[in-house]
Amino acid sequence: MKFLDMGGHAAFVWPALGVAALILLVMTVTSLRGLRASEAALRGAEAQAPHRRARANPMEHEA
Repeated sequence: MKFLDMGGHAAFVWPALGVAALILLVMTVTSLRGLRASEAALRGAEAQAPHRRARANPMEHEA
């Protein structure tokens, strides 16, 4: 129980830990939503112009 009391500082340590965990969770969810939106936009853009694909080796056709 001494660990949970944090030497008398538990009233400051545990809420700070909780806030940090909440911020990390919100950042993760926000990042994943943004990633999914970006992937959907990319799929839409690729569907509109399927003939525009990157070459496997961009140096291959330069002379």
